[in-house]
Amino acid sequence: MAGVGEPGGPGTGSARVSARPGGLHVVDHGGDRSAHHVRAGRGTEAATPTVVLVHGSLDRGASFARTVRRLGDLHVVTYDRRGYHHSRAMPLARCLDDHVADLVAVVGDGPAVVVGHSYGGDVALGAAIAAPDVIGAVGAYEPPLPWFEWWPRRSASSITDEDPATFAEGFFRRVVGDAGWDRLSDQARADRHADGPALVAELADLRQHGPPFDVTTLRVPLVLGRGGQSVPHHRRAVDALSELVPDAEVIEIPGSAHGAPLSHPDAFAAFVRRVVERAMGAARRGSAAPAQA
Repeated sequence: MAGVGEPGGPGTGSARVSARPGGLHVVDHGGDRSAHHVRAGRGTEAATPTVVLVHGSLDRGASFARTVRRLGDLHVVTYDRRGYHHSRAMPLARCLDDHVADLVAVVGDGPAVVVGHSYGGDVALGAAIAAPDVIGAVGAYEPPLPWFEWWPRRSASSITDEDPATFAEGFFRRVVGDAGWDRLSDQARADRHADGPALVAELADLRQHGPPFDVTTLRVPLVLGRGGQSVPHHRRAVDALSELVPDAEVIEIPGSAHGAPLSHPDAFAAFVRRVVERAMGAARRGSAAPAQA
């Protein structure tokens, strides 16, 4: 999703910026880093996981600013995915797996939960499948599923044939609206134009192959989100995933469309908190399970 974003980034005064891995722009918002544990059974405790938020297409970590401010008691990390904004100098991702590898590197040794918005939801799902030992739960808000036959048709070649800057502007206008584009400063418009190659690469890749992951192999709790006013194919994507993952939880944000982190930050923050709760619950159950001989 092409979020309008907020100037100055989403951090609080305690935010720390780093460049890793390989130049990825990562913002550690701090939050409550104190010993924050819950009883997990048998005398053990489970640490509250770090929350890593993953932005969508033609977006950046700064678009989570309003959400981050509502999660001050949690340790939150945002980052600009490769090819976007402050991570634009990195080589373009060749496929979703490259973004997944970046996210797993940001998570490190965990424990963490990953919550993705739009295309970021695909990245978060892929990372949770790839690294269930360090990612305790995953949240995905309206992740695109263009490999399903009911998703609106747009061929990969028709995307790659367009000028990236022109494509980026058209994408922004379709998702956010002409008024949103008109409100951007000249620099902000130039930034979105410069993000065009990353946008073209990731949207074309999703349409060139079949499913990039097998969601039925997911081993951690899944929380899906959607807006009450979202377009039909975004809402249907959540239904499709919940059918494939029977234990998935679906949270609907009344009055919201695709841009919930900006338009409904209180509800989106509650969505994030639910992902953390699911991870903590799974950790408690895992610690209480009988040891295997």
